[in-house]
Amino acid sequence: MGLLMSAWLCGRAPDCTPSSFAFVPLAVPTSSRLALTLNSSPVSPGDRRSHWSSSHRSPHFLLSPCKQEVMRSPAELSSDGVRAEAGVKSGLHVWELMWSPKHRGSHAVMGVSRQDCPLQDSGYKVLVGGDSQSWGWELKTNQLWHSGQTLECYPGKKRRRCLSQAASISKPQSISSVKEAETPFLIPERVLLVLDADAGTLGFVVDGSFLGVAFKGLPTGVELFPAISSVRGGASIRLRYLNGTTCNPPALMALCGLSVLQYLGQRRQNQTDKLPLPPLLQRYLLSCK
Repeated sequence: MGLLMSAWLCGRAPDCTPSSFAFVPLAVPTSSRLALTLNSSPVSPGDRRSHWSSSHRSPHFLLSPCKQEVMRSPAELSSDGVRAEAGVKSGLHVWELMWSPKHRGSHAVMGVSRQDCPLQDSGYKVLVGGDSQSWGWELKTNQLWHSGQTLECYPGKKRRRCLSQAASISKPQSISSVKEAETPFLIPERVLLVLDADAGTLGFVVDGSFLGVAFKGLPTGVELFPAISSVRGGASIRLRYLNGTTCNPPALMALCGLSVLQYLGQRRQNQTDKLPLPPLLQRYLLSCK
């Protein structure tokens, strides 16, 4: 029964967070582990996994007293990076990164790195994804980077082109519609980084839509850290660890609770007292939010 429920949830994207039109058609189904993690209450902001590292950062990045925010000081012809204070070796984990589009400039990259990823270099370049020890998503161009090479757009051009064709299904596809499908998306301020250290995958959630796996084949059993790099003076990036789960199958009770909340929808999730259920189960559903 637990496996059947897990498979059923894989085909349903969580509707607990509203999405903008631009990203809804690009969303892919989430696994039951990810659906439960995204639906869980965030851990305390004081969690060490919410901190930027005070030692593993470029000197051009200034660290706030709470260690959850870094700001790049103005510096010409310099590329600068910082990674999180604590990494993970196993489990599925979700971090929130807040980075205003107005303060990104070129070469604004977020992703994960191993401990030895370079965090400063001369000139303007991608650092996270610029070597074999890191994997990055460049936000302005939507390009994926690893080992100093661009891999592809994320989300992929194939899905973008299908979206463009669906939007103009009543008229023939033109050159302009192809160009529109390849135009980079404006990534909003809030992005969720999803690292499955057991499967060796990295993906992102934008406006409540999981955009799928960006990177596969990440090394397993080694510590991986959220990391960013920037060339923009005044760029401010906040980090918060939201939640995580182990590689064990989700509990059947948690899966059932999530399925009920998904059927209720966002607007009716506070009306569990109207369900024909014992008060104990009604309170449990409220705790699942």
